[in-house]
Amino acid sequence: MFNPPHTLAGPRHVAIIMDGNGRWAQARGRPRLFGHHAGARRVREVVEACPGLGVKYLTVFAFSTENWKRTQAEVAGLMSLFRRYIIKETQTLKENGIRVRFIGDRVRLDAKLTALMDTLEEETKDNDLVHLTVALNYGGRDEVARATKRLARDVAEGHLRPEDVDEETLPKYLDTRVLPDPDLVIRTSGEARISNFLLWQSAYSEYEFVDTLWPDFTAAEFEGLCRNFGGRERRYGAVPA
Repeated sequence: MFNPPHTLAGPRHVAIIMDGNGRWAQARGRPRLFGHHAGARRVREVVEACPGLGVKYLTVFAFSTENWKRTQAEVAGLMSLFRRYIIKETQTLKENGIRVRFIGDRVRLDAKLTALMDTLEEETKDNDLVHLTVALNYGGRDEVARATKRLARDVAEGHLRPEDVDEETLPKYLDTRVLPDPDLVIRTSGEARISNFLLWQSAYSEYEFVDTLWPDFTAAEFEGLCRNFGGRERRYGAVPA
């Protein structure tokens, strides 16, 4: 069961770059897909922890636009994992108040997977305990490019005047337009880069880079990072009084 919510001065929206599945598996002499399966189980544990930590929105980076460069076997295995995960978890997510959304370009994904994604979004659309967003075939630059095309189309068709375009306009065309910007971005596995994830949205996010490989990332570590966030002063460029 999911933990009941209580008050915590922590982040409302946490985004996670779930890195280290392959290395975790290889360190155990297992194929990389073994690590991806272990990582999928961690997603559920972190989602379950969110209500008790005051985290209303959780966004996870599942597959990037660059991940197509991996071996055909690994990509096919990941796509199969995504399909199996959706089928297995749909009822639990629905019953426990989790609303699921997917961001990213769906054009390259197979029809069976996108149909499952559509169904999961539809069946959880009335849930509001935690909003889980899964970035699948997602890249920050790709997202901005697609958003810019839609914006340019509206300008060309006379729905929007060029002089009215400002920094508040583009977010309305992003995949995340219905979500608040992330307060905290976590990356596991010891890498200290953002890998094309939520480039626009994370302009003022706090970052945590941790050495833990994603399959070893626990709810307790997640809680500790959320509590650490509560002690940070976020000035957004201003000078403290």
